[in-house]
Amino acid sequence: MTFELSPEHEQFRRSVRDFAEAEIAPHAAQWDRDHHFPTDVVQKMGALGLMGLTAPEEFGGAGMAGEDGGFTSLCLAIEEIGRVDQSMGITLEAAVGLGINPILTYGTDEQKKTWLPELVAGEKIAGFGLTEPGAGSDAGATKTKAVLDGGEWVVNGAKQFITNSGSDITSLVTVTARTGERADGRPEISTIIIPSDTPGFTAEKAYDKLGWHASDTHPLSFSDARVPESHLLGERGRGYAQFLATLDDGRVAIAALAVGCIQACLDMSLQYAGERQTFGGPIGRKQGLAFQVSDLQVMLDASRLLTYKAAAMKDAMDAGASSVTTASFKQAAAVAKLYATESAVTATRIATQVFGGYGFMEEYPVVRFYRDAKVLEIGEGTSEVQRMLIARGLGLPVE
Repeated sequence: MTFELSPEHEQFRRSVRDFAEAEIAPHAAQWDRDHHFPTDVVQKMGALGLMGLTAPEEFGGAGMAGEDGGFTSLCLAIEEIGRVDQSMGITLEAAVGLGINPILTYGTDEQKKTWLPELVAGEKIAGFGLTEPGAGSDAGATKTKAVLDGGEWVVNGAKQFITNSGSDITSLVTVTARTGERADGRPEISTIIIPSDTPGFTAEKAYDKLGWHASDTHPLSFSDARVPESHLLGERGRGYAQFLATLDDGRVAIAALAVGCIQACLDMSLQYAGERQTFGGPIGRKQGLAFQVSDLQVMLDASRLLTYKAAAMKDAMDAGASSVTTASFKQAAAVAKLYATESAVTATRIATQVFGGYGFMEEYPVVRFYRDAKVLEIGEGTSEVQRMLIARGLGLPVE
């Protein structure tokens, strides 16, 4: 298997970069200061086709099957958007990977026809309700409950840190909930589609976050929220497994967002190192600084290779290739996510140091990337979880 991008992929990358530089880059700092979620730009991303890269043509998508590299294209788009604004990068990642993907993968024909066209077009977005106040990495500790009553699911509980969940264009959130108990006493966890206008479903006040200020993130509460029984997504009792599979794809997409962050740090550092003058010359001639910028290039190349290796494996799986197993993809996704996100955090620290005192001033974008980077090591599974998964993939009985 080769991980070299095709000419079509490179052309696609350039088109997304042009869009990002024209429509997002000039406004990203102001959106960040205002904590503004630009729904019009999100919808422009949809009009460009970015939300539909992995969806079939019948729902308005690009119809890019595995052999066409649809998932790799999505990762390229996330990287290029994230290169100018991490908030819009995570918005795209969550809209597709966490909003569209569960319905596309596990939905009935009727559910797909009902929800996907608007989501694929980017006219609406959807959220992914897994994390709770007492259930993050331990997602099996879900407390939210759903009980069947008169042909309807009655949902009670709460979710937190949910992206794309409370905007003006949010159409639904898919949530995990306890729907019963298994014979061995463990909870039966299922996935249920809850439209945003459902009585009893409340998107609470948006979080005041360290970073990703232009991203839409809310805690959610459910108080006797009733939806039809047909809103069960996938097989009853398989909700936990469905969301774990969803997170595998998401980890590669987050790694792509981290690659965009590292690329931005390298770009900013190179420009500043060539312009900033000290002691009669540019600071880039000093080994202490130049060597750190060289480290950025190494981290970028390694992170990009790991990420697009994993993306290529995902596309190969979707194309039916027998050479890639679910286990091997899970391992590659965890490796890419761990290395790329931890490298991104390091890259922002290096870039901030390159800028010196100016790196502490909000007028410079390096500050925004510094704030945005940390959550990359947390979302879609923490670094600790990735190390646990990698160790298990190596055959170690780690807990």
